[in-house]
Amino acid sequence: MAHNNFTKKDVIRLVKENDVKFIRLWFADITGQTKGFAITREELENALEDGMGFDGSSIKGFARIDESDMIAMPDPTTFTILPYRPKEKAVAGMLCDILTPDKTPYQGDSRYILKRNLEKAAQKGCTFYTGPELEFFVFRNEKGTETIDEGGYFDITTLDAGNDVRREIILTLEQMGIQVEYSHHEVAPSQHEIDLRYTEALTMADTVMLYRMVVKEVAQKHELYATFMPKPIFGVNGSGMHTHQSLFKGSTNTFFDANDEYHLSTVAKSYIAGLLKHAPEITLVCNQWVNSYKRLVPGYEAPVYICWARRNRSALVRVPMYQPGKEKATRIEFRSPDPACNPYLAFSCMLAAGMKGVDEGYDFCAPTERDVYNLSEEERKSMNIKCLPGSLIEAIEIAEPSTLLKEALGEHIFENLIASKKIEWDEYRKQVHEFETKTYLPIL
Repeated sequence: MAHNNFTKKDVIRLVKENDVKFIRLWFADITGQTKGFAITREELENALEDGMGFDGSSIKGFARIDESDMIAMPDPTTFTILPYRPKEKAVAGMLCDILTPDKTPYQGDSRYILKRNLEKAAQKGCTFYTGPELEFFVFRNEKGTETIDEGGYFDITTLDAGNDVRREIILTLEQMGIQVEYSHHEVAPSQHEIDLRYTEALTMADTVMLYRMVVKEVAQKHELYATFMPKPIFGVNGSGMHTHQSLFKGSTNTFFDANDEYHLSTVAKSYIAGLLKHAPEITLVCNQWVNSYKRLVPGYEAPVYICWARRNRSALVRVPMYQPGKEKATRIEFRSPDPACNPYLAFSCMLAAGMKGVDEGYDFCAPTERDVYNLSEEERKSMNIKCLPGSLIEAIEIAEPSTLLKEALGEHIFENLIASKKIEWDEYRKQVHEFETKTYLPIL
């Protein structure tokens, strides 16, 4: 689904040539859930020219009921035919920008928010590239967490019962123009990872939206259920979305410096410093669900402590080792996001945090190459290693006064996200959970 530079005329032609009858129009609500509706090819020209109206008051974080009219404007460059649908009377889809009735960008559209943040970087001559590693689980059905295998990291053949599902997902993604780097069974039973080839951040955020949809659709074809829930099973690893990122000026990777001991430029070091400094504030966006914080605990490879390293995967930011001749591959890996985030907002916040460090020349600290999980609290204090928020309410309280977050998201999304997450936390804390009944009922 690499943006194909398709024009409106190209889309109309492709629809005719491929016997496309239905076109799905997709967009994201503020939590990153895919929303959409279908039109027939007879409505396509009108949709491409004027967009399609819908009721925004029914979409999470969108308009109030007294200002509910919204327009979904299809982006022709995202046009793709869905290969898992019948070829006769085929189905295609496009991602949309959300506009107000006067055709101006809607401030509650998270795709627009990413575009706005990318434009700020472009004004400094920079292009932001991302390459996320999305993990997911495949279960028997959506009613529970019955696994389909007992495989572990890089297991193959009989231990990897999801291999055929993964294979079909990759073939489907490639047919849609989405480049896959590699795939494998992950650490936990029934857990999988398919890594996407890095590209410009808007294209990648669009790709993540389609990737998640394809994974679920293909699993459903196999009468299975795929989930991007961060921590569906207690006692095993959760699912992350480690996000590799870099800044280019033209064809030059601004993160690379051949003469530095870490092969990192001043820009890269300040960018890392920005991510580390603002990580607590942007955690609400990168890890936005109550369940996200069941993953962010010590002992399961998810980062908890705010530090950077090269080989140490317990660090929040990792810098993959430099390989001679591969200067363009110099990048940093931000390891806290989970795959249930809104990719448009998550990429926006990562970029805003990193660029804040670059713009203000934040001080760069030494790497932490020890296993941070095994350090004592006193050792971590002496090394000035702080923690990410430990719960959704803690993340909300840190995010709410954040100037950086409000600037990155815009006032509309910032306020609606905070309000939405407060409601989620309030609903969660009212529940009586299984842990409580098992632990307290027998003794109290």
